[in-house]
Amino acid sequence: MPATWILKTEPSAYNWDQLVRDGGAVWDGVANPQALMHLRAMAGGDEVLIYHSGDGKAIVGVAKIAKAAYPDPHLADPKRVVVEIVPVRPIKAPVTLSAIKAVAGLADLGLVRQGRLSCLPVSAKHRELLRRLGVR
Repeated sequence: MPATWILKTEPSAYNWDQLVRDGGAVWDGVANPQALMHLRAMAGGDEVLIYHSGDGKAIVGVAKIAKAAYPDPHLADPKRVVVEIVPVRPIKAPVTLSAIKAVAGLADLGLVRQGRLSCLPVSAKHRELLRRLGVR
């Protein structure tokens, strides 16, 4: 079964509608060592939940990894990697951070615990709870 990840983006910089319009994107600009570790662990076909940070603070769409991690071709640093994603479907009604925080079983979700990290894994238990909130 493919893994599930959360990728966070500031909607004013790059948002769900742009991803859909572009038909996919190279997910770059990640510098945090822990977030880079998560990017390196992503595999083709893995599910990605797109989360709008900043004013939005909600999961807004489902994408998938089209190409696993490879060195960022625009940087000379081999530690910096990118992945390629493609949109799958929007979320019918965005699932807000406040709705996520209201579910006791999601208290240890990385999105809640490590709010500043841009790439986060989602366990099978957490994924099921997010489905119940409408992240389908």
